[in-house]
Amino acid sequence: MGGRPRRRTARLDNIPWFVRGIACGDIVATEPDEEDVRWAGEVVRRSENCTIRLIVFRDGGSGAARQSVINAFHELGVCGEGIERFGMVALDVPPTADLAKVQKLLNHGVAKEWWDMEEGCITAQWRAASAG
Repeated sequence: MGGRPRRRTARLDNIPWFVRGIACGDIVATEPDEEDVRWAGEVVRRSENCTIRLIVFRDGGSGAARQSVINAFHELGVCGEGIERFGMVALDVPPTADLAKVQKLLNHGVAKEWWDMEEGCITAQWRAASAG
């Protein structure tokens, strides 16, 4: 019988905190290791969502500061999660959000030193919105 189990796929249902080039909703290949623990591999199908990560500076990245950031982006159709340990907020930006408005708020917050940001995973649509 032996042999390795065949490759499978999984849909990411959380915002990736520390992995670049992947977004919530992406379908990834999974490969088992010798102990049959499955590890994520390459992206099989993209969700067209973007992942943006923020380090929140306001109030030292407090829970209240992180929640206010999440609330501000929620108004624009963007979901977010906070993580206390790093004072971070991760944003899941769907293609249906007003990308230009999201980018304007992101850039405004950087200019005001409310946060710093990293584009963890962006799409052609995101790039086009920033060029416009």
